[in-house]
Amino acid sequence: MENASTTLITIEELCEELMIGKNTAYKLLTSGELKGFRIGRIWKIPRESLNHYLIEQTSILNKK
Repeated sequence: MENASTTLITIEELCEELMIGKNTAYKLLTSGELKGFRIGRIWKIPRESLNHYLIEQTSILNKK
């Protein structure tokens, strides 16, 4: 079983990986474009969700 710290990432880690600001990260999460969940006020994003989002965005770019 994988360690929970490697399967979930924080907003800060998401911003760093995608090279985006926090506002953009929150928009992706609240719109449902990127799947994540909240524990209280803290967002947690499954790494698998980020990988899926990246693959989806790459396929959109390749279709253009």
